[in-house]
Amino acid sequence: MLSEPRSGRLAAWGNALLAGVVSPDDAVHAIVGDDAVHRVEGLPGEAGPVGLTLALGRLRALGVTGYRVALPAPGHPLGLSGPPEFNARALEAEEAVVATGAAYGLVPEIREAGPAGDVHVDVLWHCLPVREAPPADVPSLGEAERELAEALREATSTLTRLDVAASGPVAEAAVDVYRARAERGAASTLAPGYPPRAARVLELAQRIGLLISVAYENGHGGAVSAAEMAARVEALRPVERVARRAQVAAYNAYVEERQRG
Repeated sequence: MLSEPRSGRLAAWGNALLAGVVSPDDAVHAIVGDDAVHRVEGLPGEAGPVGLTLALGRLRALGVTGYRVALPAPGHPLGLSGPPEFNARALEAEEAVVATGAAYGLVPEIREAGPAGDVHVDVLWHCLPVREAPPADVPSLGEAERELAEALREATSTLTRLDVAASGPVAEAAVDVYRARAERGAASTLAPGYPPRAARVLELAQRIGLLISVAYENGHGGAVSAAEMAARVEALRPVERVARRAQVAAYNAYVEERQRG
């Protein structure tokens, strides 16, 4: 949850490109980030993989007017609309981009090579047909913000009672990662053209992601009995679900506002 999904970057900067507020070069640079290269395969009219700049232009020519994010998990097809073949692939990747205006979706395949500390990452996006239907279980920004605030209060209370706030080098490292990202500003995870509320919701989702990461990465924390461990898991599960819903709502805010006119 701490790491920004590649689907989020592609959707956010793809939307900014469609809106004409960034150049193709700036959009592609932001989407690729620290990866080596991104390519897209399966585009209509193309026999093989093509570069991201060409792919985004081709999708626009095919009628794409916006990009949504899907962050599905087992039992929770968040942001998906079908068909089953696309949903299965997105679930395996745990993320996807679903276009509006034309029935296409993009699912990333991550390829890593090289030794630890010098990993070379290539991303191949698979372009597949999708069903034109409302995405599953995506809240509005307002709903997501309210859900996040409530989930954070409840989870903090439960985890504090179970003494699983966590400490030690792993927890400290997770906190350092979050603080470094926070110093760069929440807006750095979204592209120009997004409403301030979307950046605020995404930032709060990332804070909750920190809580989840620290709690999971530090074993059972202070929960020593089976009942306490079960209570800890039950406290985290709905929070994680709410945070994923909020991320999707934030990334999809551009399309939602455009559709409202």
